Amino acid sequence: MRNSLRRSGFTLVELLVVIAIIGVLVGLLLPAVQSAREAARRMACSNNFKQMGIALHNYHSTFKSFPQQMGGSHYTHTADSRVTQRLYLSGLVALTPFIEQQPLWDTISNPYDRNQDGVWDPGYDFPAMGPGPWWTSYPPWMTNVSTLRCPSDTGVGSPALGRSNFAFCVGDNIQLVHSGGRNERGVYQSGDINSSGANIKSRGTGESSSWSSLAKERNRGMFWSRHRTRMRDCVDGLSNTIAMGEIATTVGQNEIISELRLNVGTDVLTDPSYCNGGVDPLRPEFWLPNSAFAGNMGTGNQIRGGRWADGRIQYTSFQTIKPPNSFNCFAGNDASQGISSASSRHPGGCHVVMGDGAVQFISEGIDTGNQNAPPAYGGQPSAYGVWGAMGTRSSRETVELPF
Repeated sequence: MRNSLRRSGFTLVELLVVIAIIGVLVGLLLPAVQSAREAARRMACSNNFKQMGIALHNYHSTFKSFPQQMGGSHYTHTADSRVTQRLYLSGLVALTPFIEQQPLWDTISNPYDRNQDGVWDPGYDFPAMGPGPWWTSYPPWMTNVSTLRCPSDTGVGSPALGRSNFAFCVGDNIQLVHSGGRNERGVYQSGDINSSGANIKSRGTGESSSWSSLAKERNRGMFWSRHRTRMRDCVDGLSNTIAMGEIATTVGQNEIISELRLNVGTDVLTDPSYCNGGVDPLRPEFWLPNSAFAGNMGTGNQIRGGRWADGRIQYTSFQTIKPPNSFNCFAGNDASQGISSASSRHPGGCHVVMGDGAVQFISEGIDTGNQNAPPAYGGQPSAYGVWGAMGTRSSRETVELPF
């Protein structure tokens, strides 16, 4: 007699069914996992913003003012940016001791003697507070400070110097907010208000009271470049006024949220919708190629958020004109006037920290008023709705806040 052997196992059909079920479950679970990861990154980013809000208040308690955006030493007898910052340092530099970066601050605030031999080496040594914030041979400017980064932002490495996802709010206007109306000597020097880089590099010493008035009318944000502001200046209330906001840094993909469009001409100074023509209508998250619109993209380390120590509007400032996750578009080069927008890599909006230190997530669908209107100035209500009103410190607008 033969003993029949019976084999146990899965048939091919059963195996295929199991694989299909597993595939469906993975497909269902992956979006949830990715969403959970982004929620964790967004929470970490919010925590960093909270630390910045605390740092602003601690700085104000210590020095009775907020840190100056575009500070440092004045232009003197020489244009050598190795020995003077020419009023280009960002307010983030002054905040380093208040965000647990005391060693970095100690390096910046003392002369940098690479060889520690007490002998000035013009090739490598720098004075206290460092050189101009574009110097790649100065180690502090190349440092990536973790507190200044959002975990959701994937931009890393060169050609940037040290990157930052934090920027100061300079209001809802375009003209003169890039320099605050002062030149590299800290002087109100008159000129053509509609020129692309009016007054930012001029080094004359003659003060102009009329130019001072023009600058005061247009610099309506919590921060005023090359000036110090205080809590008492915020007549609209600290809880109603944005102090800082989030900006995305470039990953080299021609995105409107993280690429600078430069040299587009002076039309952008009075018409916020002008650069709409440079956005790809089929892919509105991206710019058209350079040849399809005026100007060109920033190159080298002239990139969004690519210099944490540089106070110019392209690197560490923004306006409440275009809604969050909009473009960055400038009349001239990286010392020119234009539109700098808040942005992030979080879906649907970006973080801001209010003057009272509260952190809010602002939707990119927030009311932005009439985007074809020229910017308001003086005591006029903002032309850009709730978003514009949140960016001004003393215009006394009555708005319904989105939170």
